[in-house]
Amino acid sequence: MTETPLDTPRTWVEFTNPDDPAERFRCDLTWLTSSWTCIFGRGCAGIYATAPDAGCCTLGAHFSGKKDLRHTAGFVEQLTPARWEKYRKGHGKKGWTEPEDDATKTRVVDGACIFLNSPDFAGGGGCALHHLAGDLGLEPHETKPDVCWQLPIRRSFRTVELTDETSYLEISIGEYDRRGWGPGGHDLDWYCSGNPEAHVGAEPVYLGNQGELVRLMGRSAYDVLAGYCEAHLLQVAATVAAGPAGRPLLPLLVHPATLAAEEM
Repeated sequence: MTETPLDTPRTWVEFTNPDDPAERFRCDLTWLTSSWTCIFGRGCAGIYATAPDAGCCTLGAHFSGKKDLRHTAGFVEQLTPARWEKYRKGHGKKGWTEPEDDATKTRVVDGACIFLNSPDFAGGGGCALHHLAGDLGLEPHETKPDVCWQLPIRRSFRTVELTDETSYLEISIGEYDRRGWGPGGHDLDWYCSGNPEAHVGAEPVYLGNQGELVRLMGRSAYDVLAGYCEAHLLQVAATVAAGPAGRPLLPLLVHPATLAAEEM
């Protein structure tokens, strides 16, 4: 299906971080209350048409820093050949990481991240670290590199200077759309966040990705965000109930891909 435009209006909410008054969160309610869900292995076409089974794992994962690398390495040591298809290559001379543009990332083998198992692998197709989380009774965001579990939620930072010469750190939580990949994002063959095919979740993003959001924001800030999301959904419901039959909802209230998915 056709992806929705990148420049549609959004509803944002801002609030002070309960744990740090020098920080303010700016959150995209239109995205966080959308029905997006990961459909890897359930209709995901992959970001490249030549690798439909690889999802967004074709480029490997860039580590956010040394801490992220060390954290991931601890779980890589717990992988076995039964769970990780490329175990021997990962433990060979080249290892499971490689440099790229003065950064470190997971090594690409056979056209995808070294941790990506093929669909017919006996230990389970998809990310070996994702499967490991299930084996250990953990959530996937606890075992995978930062960029893997954050996508398609995007956290960004900027310092806001006020006219009274004070400032605060703004932390934005929104949709990691094609633009998050840089200029090359516009050339991806398929992408999920704005595609109605992926807006089929049983619950909104702020609930389905609660673990990830808590890790990105902290529990106190997440609880504040959840309250705003609930209020936003009540406003959507009230708008539907009060409006004339057939009246379309504005994109700033409901993500356009969610609206399109409901019409499928």
